[in-house]
Amino acid sequence: MKGTGDTIVAIATPPGEGALGIIRLSGPKAIEITDTIFIGAVLTREESHTIHFGQIVDPEKKVIDEVVVLLFKGPKSYTGQDITEISCHGSPWILQKVLDLCLANGARLADPGEFTMRAFLNGKMDLSQAEAVADLIAAESEGSHRLAIQQMRGGYSNQIDDLRKQLINFASLMELELDFGEEDVEFADRTDLIKLIESTQVLITQLIDSFKLGNAIKKGVNTVIAGRPNAGKSTLLNRLLNEERAIVSDIEGTTRDTIEEVVNIKGISFRLTDTAGIRDAQDQIEAIGVERTRQKLSQATITLYVFDAEKATQESLAKDLVDFIAADTALLLIANKMDRNPYGTAEEFIPESFPRDQFIPISAKNNMNIEYLKDRIYDITVGQKLDQQDTIVTNSRHIHALQKTQESLARVLEGFHSGITSDLIALDLRQAIHHLGEITGEISTDDLLDNIFRNFCIGK
Repeated sequence: MKGTGDTIVAIATPPGEGALGIIRLSGPKAIEITDTIFIGAVLTREESHTIHFGQIVDPEKKVIDEVVVLLFKGPKSYTGQDITEISCHGSPWILQKVLDLCLANGARLADPGEFTMRAFLNGKMDLSQAEAVADLIAAESEGSHRLAIQQMRGGYSNQIDDLRKQLINFASLMELELDFGEEDVEFADRTDLIKLIESTQVLITQLIDSFKLGNAIKKGVNTVIAGRPNAGKSTLLNRLLNEERAIVSDIEGTTRDTIEEVVNIKGISFRLTDTAGIRDAQDQIEAIGVERTRQKLSQATITLYVFDAEKATQESLAKDLVDFIAADTALLLIANKMDRNPYGTAEEFIPESFPRDQFIPISAKNNMNIEYLKDRIYDITVGQKLDQQDTIVTNSRHIHALQKTQESLARVLEGFHSGITSDLIALDLRQAIHHLGEITGEISTDDLLDNIFRNFCIGK
């Protein structure tokens, strides 16, 4: 990991032509380097958080561009260091020229995520907040944006930090007891510690359980459309997307491979997969398609099982649900072509052992009930859960740390109940504290930080 004593520079806007482009510098010489190439104000004499109009010039005083420079003096800046941001016209040539001038005057090119890494190292944010910055940049839906903002503002970090401080308090008392081991004194109340650990385990379990929802919102809810051939799966995909994405035909088995698209429902991205029809394959190609259907169904967060309201029977539907649909997958049973069977009911199609309240009648051809279906897809996957959940974990690194914390706390409780010595219990308690600290960066290594920040875009 590189130090923070040098001055870094990067183009902070995406590649390509645009109206504006931004060059960002951070470090002890950020203002001095900018002053060297900027005519319009002496930035070292100006107040922090000010904006200055002027020109960028080369060593021969040839004007490169008219620009606006934003000045932020540390520690009141994003990185905690002096920062300048040069807002130029968005010509790639201009941006590269200004960048070259900064490099020639003593800056070095920033690594991916290095500005945010410096913010972390200088105490402007903890590690989970820094990771949320990357999530915010990558957010493709209102839901993923909402989770990233929540984490970046520190609500989740504060929760973890409070737990860690309480455990540290008890651990320090137990360590104190060990120092007075020959005097048989007890500073840490075992009953209170057990209650704290049990309540902490409940909270950590909730956080771990929230990851399935958080990961789905972050990456898009995995939604599989399945059913027998010619049930109208591809027509339904087209209606949900509001475009003719899949080929629709009266010929059974038209869809041989999976088709994947994304639709946004109430601010949440749903990754829709249209699959080959479920039946005994008629040829080798269709067999491959049916096998891929099985694979997709095993990975689904929600399955939209579509059946023909004219042809389906309780027996055929029950067979498909037992043979293909995973028990832990959210499920909607969609009776398509209801324009041909307007009086069909859930009881007509769905055996008593299956959820009749998840029956939805539609006509994909006539666009009947499609908006209601979208509402049900949202409600059954994220709607109520998103409203009820205070904190939702979206980061797999955090889940690993929480699981390790949970294991350590379980060993602490086991130690109390089995009567093992306090020094071993204290060791497990310190491990739990360590793993919680990994989440916020209280405990970190150079390899960990490099691995996290190298996935950022350059300039952030």
